[in-house]
Amino acid sequence: MKQKWKRIQADGYVRIDNGDGQALGLAADSPVPLLTVDGYAFKDFLRTGELAPYEDWRLSSEERARDLAGRLSIEDIAGLMLYSAHQLIPARGPQAAVFGGTYGGKSYEESGANPWDLTDQQKKFIVEDRVRHVLIMKLESTEAAVRWNNNLQALAERVGFGIPANNSSDPRHGAGSTAEYMGVTGEPISKWANGIGLSASFDPDSVKEFGEIASAEYRALGITTALSPQIDLSTEPRWMRFADTFGEHTQMTIDMTRAYCDGFQTTKGSQDGWGKDSVNTMVKHFPGGGMCEGGRDAHYAYGKYAVYPGGNFEEHLKPFTEGAFSLPGKTGKASAVMPYYTISQGADPKNGETVGNSYNQYLIGDLLREKLGYDGVVCTDWGITHDMGKTEEEFAGKCWGVETLTEAERHLKALEAGVDQFGGNNDAAPVLEAYGMLCEKYGEEAAQARFRRSAYRLLLNIFRTGLFENPYLDLQTSLATVGCPEFVEKGYRSQLRSITMLKNRSRTLPLQTGIKLYVPDRFVKSYLDFMSHPTQPRTIVPAGKAALARCFTLVDTPEEADAAVCFVESPISVGYDPEDREQGGNGYVPVTLQYRPYQAVNAREHSLAGGDPLEESRDRGYRGKWNTAANEADLDIVLDTKKRMGDKPVVTVVSLKNPMVMAELEPYTDALLVEYGVTPQAVVDVLTGKFTPEGLLPVQLPADMDTVERQCEDVAFDMTCYRDSEGHTYDFGFGMNYDGVIQDERTRRYRKGE
Repeated sequence: MKQKWKRIQADGYVRIDNGDGQALGLAADSPVPLLTVDGYAFKDFLRTGELAPYEDWRLSSEERARDLAGRLSIEDIAGLMLYSAHQLIPARGPQAAVFGGTYGGKSYEESGANPWDLTDQQKKFIVEDRVRHVLIMKLESTEAAVRWNNNLQALAERVGFGIPANNSSDPRHGAGSTAEYMGVTGEPISKWANGIGLSASFDPDSVKEFGEIASAEYRALGITTALSPQIDLSTEPRWMRFADTFGEHTQMTIDMTRAYCDGFQTTKGSQDGWGKDSVNTMVKHFPGGGMCEGGRDAHYAYGKYAVYPGGNFEEHLKPFTEGAFSLPGKTGKASAVMPYYTISQGADPKNGETVGNSYNQYLIGDLLREKLGYDGVVCTDWGITHDMGKTEEEFAGKCWGVETLTEAERHLKALEAGVDQFGGNNDAAPVLEAYGMLCEKYGEEAAQARFRRSAYRLLLNIFRTGLFENPYLDLQTSLATVGCPEFVEKGYRSQLRSITMLKNRSRTLPLQTGIKLYVPDRFVKSYLDFMSHPTQPRTIVPAGKAALARCFTLVDTPEEADAAVCFVESPISVGYDPEDREQGGNGYVPVTLQYRPYQAVNAREHSLAGGDPLEESRDRGYRGKWNTAANEADLDIVLDTKKRMGDKPVVTVVSLKNPMVMAELEPYTDALLVEYGVTPQAVVDVLTGKFTPEGLLPVQLPADMDTVERQCEDVAFDMTCYRDSEGHTYDFGFGMNYDGVIQDERTRRYRKGE
């Protein structure tokens, strides 16, 4: 039969044009030969001269994954079960001290390496530990991403069965995110409203468009799995991950989840929805993490418990059952699920275990696998098998409820629960040790079958995205895709649409360009950051100041100004204080959503959950204790500015990470904007009337801290909301444009409690 394929030399790899068949990609110096069958080219990974089912791109992904899963050694499967720690490309700068990475035993700066060279650690975990799932954090540039991906895939192609790397990322498109995985990206990716900001549009169609564009940019960077969306119902307003969710409205979260996953996973024109444009989604966090007691987060030992005082466990499953597991598109369901770190208190009616969700056999095996019928990949959150720290606040391993087990025993327990993969683990040794324990406990045949079930699921997501055919990237195509003008413009519009105007007394906004404007600087005291390190007290020049300078005359004092704009952030606080512990207390203090010192007079007397190897008492209560926001001075600048401005207008722009008590601030500002993480220019475009605000509150803003303490962590919309000086209530769905309160199809579609 006539050969239908031809070899084309590309930049750093070889592309095989298969005519009307699947295009292939190989490293320029690949040892993998090609087979010609029926005129088409196929990769002969096994070097047998015969076409194995997993090598045959004409077969279904399911057939191919089943064939390869049956061929793999236990060592190969153990490697598939690993998901790497965060990778920096290149591994340089201050982050390298935390996340590591050397080149020939030297630091990047000393080595003379290219930005796209593989680190010693990456070479080791690909070859020796057989890791094929890699989490990317830093990318210096699009070129670095492309060339690094091609180097990584060339190495993977040479080893064993030629399984390509399935690279992943936490959300990269947020315009104003300060999460641990942001702030180090150099690629010019389009910037969108994200999480709660996407919800402020009340428009699932725009979220689907985001998914389609974000997946195109991900694929152009070599990323084929998104560790998102975060679909927890954020029913606890003090939770530090509130801003990354779609909010607490169940139906909106369901709709946003379906739109997001369909947008990311669907290759248009594909028979089953999967293909070269698809990006797997890993929805998180099962069975919901938004009900952490007192708002304390489970990244830390002091926040390990999720509670259900309202008995609302089933409601938190709906974003999964009616959203992620019931997609309208052809892919059908999200390809992976990540359980949260938390111990879901009282959620195990079968065994009564108080262990982290990934270790809980009832939650993963009985509920997720059997009752809900989910057969995709279950991947733990990062670092759950590692040892915890020496103090409650230390950022370390998160082995909640199984602290006394060895690392291998923790892997065993998670495998018994039904987990397929271990986040943040590059080392195969404890997985292989756990396999030996499985053999001793259940017999080798059962242990092998258990491993091969996970291998099938993990391989299926690699086959579906076309990586076995061509994992390589064309540099020019990627450069033309990542951050292209169309994507940037659409992302910017999503930022604009998210900005929510809450107050506009006497039509203060829009401001007339060219007037004299006063913009005060901010001051933030020390607090424990995401990595639980104390920050330095610092003065902050608002990022919006430079943007405003382009269309206003900035002055140094309120007395000189025609108007003032105060940039502030929602109150910053942490619900654990090492000083309280050192002074004989239990360490627990209230998470406050107000600026001024707050005493938790009406908090529950005793915690609903507790118990920890580092603590003598099981009571994590904090009634009567005080806390003050680290950025209390944000309130002071508004009050001082209003006092000095007199009758001249004061505008306040709040970067909202959590719902907050507006009573302290609102009476002293003439106009009030809320943004959820956008670029400064987007705020300026709304302030000047270039864009009419259309965002709606995707949250409730509480009247005071008493209503925050009285609400149930697992129940939505159970706070008394703040009523402002203009008679408006800052409840879910409220927002204004320049003509007044918005009432449109969106507010009719999504009503509180419906």
